Amino acid sequence: GDIHAITAANNLLAAMIDNHIYWGNTLGIKEVTWHRCLDVNDRALRAVRSGVGMNCERDDRFDITAASEIMAILCLADDIDDLKRRLGNIVVGLNNDGKPVTARDLKAEEAMTILLKDAIKPNLVQTLEGVPAFVHGGPFANIAHGCNSVQATRMALSYADYAVTEAGFGADLGAEKFLDIKCRAAGLTPDAVVLVATVRALKMHGGLAKTALAEENLDALERGLPNLLRHLSNLKNVYGLPAVVAVNRFPTDTDREIDCIIEKCRALGVNVVLSTVWADGGRGGEALAREVVRLCEEEHGNFRYCYPDDLGIADKVRAVVRKVYGGSDVQFLPAAEKQIVRLTELGYGNLPVCIAKTQYSFSDDPTKLGAPEGFTVTVKQVKVSAGAGFVVVLTGDIMTMPGLPRVPAAEKIDVTDDGRIVGLF
Repeated sequence: GDIHAITAANNLLAAMIDNHIYWGNTLGIKEVTWHRCLDVNDRALRAVRSGVGMNCERDDRFDITAASEIMAILCLADDIDDLKRRLGNIVVGLNNDGKPVTARDLKAEEAMTILLKDAIKPNLVQTLEGVPAFVHGGPFANIAHGCNSVQATRMALSYADYAVTEAGFGADLGAEKFLDIKCRAAGLTPDAVVLVATVRALKMHGGLAKTALAEENLDALERGLPNLLRHLSNLKNVYGLPAVVAVNRFPTDTDREIDCIIEKCRALGVNVVLSTVWADGGRGGEALAREVVRLCEEEHGNFRYCYPDDLGIADKVRAVVRKVYGGSDVQFLPAAEKQIVRLTELGYGNLPVCIAKTQYSFSDDPTKLGAPEGFTVTVKQVKVSAGAGFVVVLTGDIMTMPGLPRVPAAEKIDVTDDGRIVGLF
């Protein structure tokens, strides 16, 4: 129910914006930047016309709920008071003087908090083997910071000697945002990193077609390995953290392919551990768990951020592009340059940057596989998520409302007479 509460809070704010404009617009709202959201992939809602026939008619759009700033706020809030404060800070648009209008100006934050009062509580579930796990929050890993909630992480740390948390989409998106945004906001210092890889993915980065990934191909693996090695280099050299590579082994992986990965990672002083959790349950992850414990107890990292708080917005983006992505420079389109100047004038220049880009490449071009170098990242738009506490930087062709595939999964699922859902997998 968490995601539905976020949808309701997001759309309540949207309704209050249009209602305020309808009844005279005493705040002088000139430009609305807040979008409605829905937890259904629907490309037709990427551009709509709302308020038709009323004095609040305007161009509008829907985002997928996971891309809502409220999802990011829920995941970064320390407690319900911090949640209310952050919701009040949301910038919903600009007034006639070009100043930001917030949810607090609309007196919306308290009602939104009520809708989220249960959703902010971490959800305790268990694995098939009875291991406790918190599943809480899911910010869009392209648009937002792609991590679970701060509350769930802190709760896990208070209950166990070792806690593992996930950050989505590699060390250029997930880890970068976890380390530069979530850890900075919550004061967390990780002890070690597990970098998950597969032989199949590395061969794909080596240019092999998806239909041929089950065949042994050491040449393609060799060409794709620089992608993994750059992720490792980022973790060790940019963020100062010890790491282990966990290879999720598929039945089609050969010993020669596994040995190739081990050899290349060992040259960087990083161990590789095979994981067969998907087939063997907890037993298939024991070796990995032992290596994680060893890293935490014996390896002492020197955790640091990619950039300091006082660096300007543009320079923060350049730091990530050059140090983490491996690019040479950043091109800010004229609209983005103006937005950076404006956000800096409004006092948002010290916020961390949350760069939205493709997960398929270190660059902003999904076709540049492996570990490309010397490329330029193009920034199209820069906007503030003041409640979440970061500046969103949009690159490439990132979309905040996905579409359905040619054959949607909805065509294959059903429910039996006894209430069982079938066809999901």
